Amino acid sequence: MSNTSMAASPLTRAVLEIDEYASGLGWDQPARLFALVDTARLRVQEPGLAAQLGLADAQESSGLTPIEQDEIPAGKALDEFLGTIAWPDAVAGCALTVERLMLPPSAEAQVPQGLSGGKLTRWVADHPDRQEVRMTVAVLRDGTRESALRLREKDTPTEVLTGPDLVPGLAEGLTATFAD
Repeated sequence: MSNTSMAASPLTRAVLEIDEYASGLGWDQPARLFALVDTARLRVQEPGLAAQLGLADAQESSGLTPIEQDEIPAGKALDEFLGTIAWPDAVAGCALTVERLMLPPSAEAQVPQGLSGGKLTRWVADHPDRQEVRMTVAVLRDGTRESALRLREKDTPTEVLTGPDLVPGLAEGLTATFAD
């Protein structure tokens, strides 16, 4: 059952579509990067690609179409990778889906002093209150943003949390890919 048709904005629909796609691939997947293109513009400028994507006969006249990009290089830090991206003008926005371990805010006070890097990562991975989460974050050139969070333990479409400010750091990193 898809939640994408009920979403209010084209950006929210795109985020939920990407979340649903990632969910279909299962967990323990690499990060995935998507270009977001205006669907109507895609139909006019790239009719062959629109037909391949099943958009040629779509009823919706507005919206965003996510197009998955090449794999993110393994072993490269996400912030470093994002710093290498430049989008052509035809791209209206971009999105990223990534899995991470997350701790509740109550666990922040428990972090041992001086932990960083690999030691901090191991501490979080071993913490009894850790949660596996899939984050899908999208931004448009104008700075509009949207996010979807899905917990592994509540892996159903009705349990996906959405909002523009759920993952602000990642949204800022994606927005920076549009800077001149």
